[in-house]
Amino acid sequence: MTTNTPPVSRRGVLIALIGTVIWAMTGVFIDYLLGHYPLAPLTLAFWRDLFAALALFLLLGLWRPRTLRITRRDLPFLLFFGMLVLATFNALWTFSVKFNGGAVGTVLAYSSPAFIVLLAKPLLGEQLTPRRLVAVALSLTGCVLVSRAYSPDAWQVNPLGIAIGLASGIAFAIYTLTGRWGERRFPNPITMMPYGFLFAALTLGLLAITTAPPAGLFSLGTRWDGWGILALLAVGPTIGGYGLYAVSMRYLEASVAGLIASLEPAFTAVMALFVLGRWLNLEQWGGTALILAAVVLVQTSGSPQPPEVNT
Repeated sequence: MTTNTPPVSRRGVLIALIGTVIWAMTGVFIDYLLGHYPLAPLTLAFWRDLFAALALFLLLGLWRPRTLRITRRDLPFLLFFGMLVLATFNALWTFSVKFNGGAVGTVLAYSSPAFIVLLAKPLLGEQLTPRRLVAVALSLTGCVLVSRAYSPDAWQVNPLGIAIGLASGIAFAIYTLTGRWGERRFPNPITMMPYGFLFAALTLGLLAITTAPPAGLFSLGTRWDGWGILALLAVGPTIGGYGLYAVSMRYLEASVAGLIASLEPAFTAVMALFVLGRWLNLEQWGGTALILAAVVLVQTSGSPQPPEVNT
């Protein structure tokens, strides 16, 4: 017996794609800040999350104050989401960029769609279809080609760096699945963001202080250009990328949203073409095509609709 299921929401796909384009600037910002300013990875992650939290509280407080309303029953989930899930992902991603560089770090982080697809079935009850498994394989292969990780020279990194990179992929998968579950809990998915970033910043700040002198949090000193780039990273790629990704999960399953997010390295490569004049080679264009094919594959597949949320 066969069942007819509605197609993946085109609105959700569009929102996820726009969010991924914005998100694609994150690695460039982080790489530049770590390479040109006296910032430790944990310090950068702390300020990024703190600036994002403050900006969200200010913006939502003026624009949609109802979005910030939570109950005591929400606090345990928000503390878990911010202090453990979001803080862990942001810290691991920042360290991965530092230790592995952009190419290898991106491939390792975007092992996440595989983890999302595999974990979404037991945790969220999402379908594990052959089409999605093929899409995961296409996506991972495309990430390898776009990031040039097929070159042996790209993998001349220490084992700790590889472990951190893989852990960042698992952490992003857990972030996606937790966010999808939280989306069912809150009428507006944006509610999770300011509290999540605030609690993540508290965790990262404590870790930064315990691993270095407290003055290390202010290592930028009077380098106001660095502070400005940090603030831009927070209010641009961070809020824009995370926000639209969260909204997309109102319309998409976690596994589909994760596969669309795997377009990020392809978008980053295209941005480098126009911004930095770095031309893509044939393999990178091929990798971009494979990732696009994976997104089209899941978009055209049948998928159960997420439950309706009362607003």
